[in-house]
Amino acid sequence: DPNPLIRALAVRTMGCIRVDRITEYLCDPLSRALRDEDPYVRKTAAVCVAKLYDIAPGLVQERGFLEILHDLISDSNPSVVANGVAALSEIAETSGKDVMRISASVMQKLLAALNECTEWGQVFILDSLAKYTPADARDAEGIVERVTPRLQHANSAVVMSAVKVILSYMEIMTGKSGYAANSDVIRNLTRKLAPPLVTLLNSEPEIQYVALRNINLIVQKRPTILENEIKVFFCKYNDPIYVKMEKLEIIIKLVSEKNIEQVLLELKEYATEVDVDFVRKSVSAIGRCAVKLERAAERCIGVLLELIQTKVNYVVQESVIVIKDIFRRYPNRYESIIATLCDNLDTLDEPLAKASMIWIIGEYAERIDNADELLDNFLETFDEEDSMVQLQLLTATVKCFLKNPEDTQDMVQRVLDLATEESDNPDLRDRGFIYWRLLSTDPEAAKLVVLGDKPVIEDDTFKLEPNLLNTLIGQIATLSSIYHKPPEAFVVRANGRGVMNLAGTPRTDVIDEGEEEDYDDDDEEDEEEEEKTGDNGVDLLDMGGMGLGESAKAPSTGVQRDLFGASPQSEPQVRMNKVCPAEKSAGIDVFAGFRQVNGKVVMELEFQNVTSTTPVSNLAIQLNKNAFGLSPSSQQIALNPPVNVGFNGKVSVELVTSQQMLAPSNGPAASPQVQVAIKNMATNHIFYFAVNFNLEALFSSDGAMDRTSFIDTWKSIDDTNELYGTLSDLPPASLDIDQVQTKFASYNIFFIARRSAMEGQEVVYFSMKTMTGMDFLAELTFKQGVNACKICVKTQNAAYGAIAKSSIENLLRF
Repeated sequence: DPNPLIRALAVRTMGCIRVDRITEYLCDPLSRALRDEDPYVRKTAAVCVAKLYDIAPGLVQERGFLEILHDLISDSNPSVVANGVAALSEIAETSGKDVMRISASVMQKLLAALNECTEWGQVFILDSLAKYTPADARDAEGIVERVTPRLQHANSAVVMSAVKVILSYMEIMTGKSGYAANSDVIRNLTRKLAPPLVTLLNSEPEIQYVALRNINLIVQKRPTILENEIKVFFCKYNDPIYVKMEKLEIIIKLVSEKNIEQVLLELKEYATEVDVDFVRKSVSAIGRCAVKLERAAERCIGVLLELIQTKVNYVVQESVIVIKDIFRRYPNRYESIIATLCDNLDTLDEPLAKASMIWIIGEYAERIDNADELLDNFLETFDEEDSMVQLQLLTATVKCFLKNPEDTQDMVQRVLDLATEESDNPDLRDRGFIYWRLLSTDPEAAKLVVLGDKPVIEDDTFKLEPNLLNTLIGQIATLSSIYHKPPEAFVVRANGRGVMNLAGTPRTDVIDEGEEEDYDDDDEEDEEEEEKTGDNGVDLLDMGGMGLGESAKAPSTGVQRDLFGASPQSEPQVRMNKVCPAEKSAGIDVFAGFRQVNGKVVMELEFQNVTSTTPVSNLAIQLNKNAFGLSPSSQQIALNPPVNVGFNGKVSVELVTSQQMLAPSNGPAASPQVQVAIKNMATNHIFYFAVNFNLEALFSSDGAMDRTSFIDTWKSIDDTNELYGTLSDLPPASLDIDQVQTKFASYNIFFIARRSAMEGQEVVYFSMKTMTGMDFLAELTFKQGVNACKICVKTQNAAYGAIAKSSIENLLRF
């Protein structure tokens, strides 16, 4: 068509039709559109390449579209350059490969286009620049000079992307090889970064919140950027609560001895607000300022005492909690205020506040004349108290006894009886028995244990680990910078979409019917459902009180073998994935996978001790509610021998299914994620991870069907419950139907029938059934000479169809 708008619209429309059979017809017009004389057509075609890659990556590589996208970066039109960069960035995200390949010459072209393209084009280019590593500090400074004008842009996304580039390059400019170290260059950049960040706080509340979450990271990395701008973070009366809370966090990070007076005045004012959560956060902030700034601690305590005098219940309770932390930070320095705290015991009704006050009484019992009477008041309601309060009462009473044994012997006997005989809390009982044994056998040892010197607490204002902080700085202006988590912590990228097209090959719908029919194009949209792997909205349970009451399960031994040691069929293999890096699990790399052993579902775990000085031996495991109802049969994991630094250990955790562990449905597609919490009993460190469950581990041995039942079931399932996909680049074994049949049998995927179809096609049918009673039917179509397989899965359990289809794809792929 002579009209470029029509040509662009045609390419865009074809790119939006996510059907395998269309891709072959799209390639030729797309190739022409990428070289079209009109820039509007070229920039539209560039985006279409990314869409095509999402459906058929192999086809994009075969037709040379990636090379054409690289050529578009040199295009004379900046919008075409920006769309080319956007397409390559999207492909890089999808494939996990560095397809951008930014060189020095490409860099100059991107910088040239930066000034002229649209604001969203600028965002794509800046994000690409942030991933580029300059050759040296001089190169980095040159790029920063070209990027700096973007800080004044009206679009907040452009500003944040420019900030990300500058912060990333400042690391290089201040590194060992940076000639600009300690020079005016860094100071100038620091001054230039402050105004645009402050300007963002004049935007709408939602943009303010996003900006504040990013600023929170920036001030942890480079606090000097905003050290003189603390006033802009003072809360306004009409700020939403989520903005106020985030401002408080940044105020704490920016507070110093120079500005502590005005900060305390501001926080004291906040403590008179009507929003309870905001008031508590403000009172807590005063305590955190005291912990952070030693010289200002006395002034902070003075403000807290003034707030206690207001007699407002929640203000007093939060003040007691933070004063306990101040005592732990500065032992034996501010105990003169204990009398004031004791006068307000009657206002304490929250567990954390009670536990904090009880700790103070026990720790400083020798300085409180009536410490035993105060503790005795709490003991009257011992059975009704929260476990946190009970544990503190037990410890505080023992401390009081060791400091004043004559007057407290009856009280310590009473609390030990309550803890060991009347409580069903295992933690409380265990601690009670330990104290009882210590006091009865060696009181001096008990003093060393219970009254020994304790390490002071540390300031946790800048709590992010340096490696994680560097990662998040590189993710500024993305969801990672809002969640303060790396992308892999909350995004699960599903594996393997179909990468090759079997266009024009018909499919037989029922085994014994010879008629052929085409695939229904509308149903191809169902293929995308397999990518939905979102969170099911249920938080992992707190494992703080988990014990080791159950015996460890011995590792499983695999499938049954005959007398000569041969396996009647191939043994199911487990695909282990790294699910928790060492920096998140106190120096231990964790790998996990699922398989079925002797008719039982097993989670295989491997622990690699990277840096943990404490050998890994006893662990406790807990699963959150999940779409499969899985939970461990035993919560204990025993590694024998213990895993020392530099070694690894493997263990099998037997899983059982139950209705109680079944997560509520949250959307049209079930999530394949299983969320896991593991506690290292030696260090009490708890780490969390999510791992995708492969459904073949749940297929039962009674899933076989006779031919007639299969046909009847196939016909009874509505066409809307069909899922299609095409898999290419298969290993040779997955193109041999006999080998596929043998492999599938080991995973309880049962062969039903096989027949030849037109044009050299072979169609194979399988059935499978889960231990929870869900049936799945599968049709696999192979074509002679084509390294691909077309898959169709039908089931009445539509929410699990994509998971079953993904399971078959993974078995064929590996």
